[in-house]
Amino acid sequence: MSHLRWRKSSFSEGHSDTCVELAADATGTPHLRESDDPEVVIAATPAALRAFLRAAKAGAFDRPGC
Repeated sequence: MSHLRWRKSSFSEGHSDTCVELAADATGTPHLRESDDPEVVIAATPAALRAFLRAAKAGAFDRPGC
């Protein structure tokens, strides 16, 4: 995955080891990783990532386990 160009949110400024990074490969498949463990990478479909981001923005994960 070293060929991917990773991006992190501007909300992560100053917290370089506590953020999620996002990259897309040549086929458009999105990949995510945590900056504190960059060897662990997950891939998703674009539709699944959009659904996840929509749910996160709506607060669906604000209280995990509840």
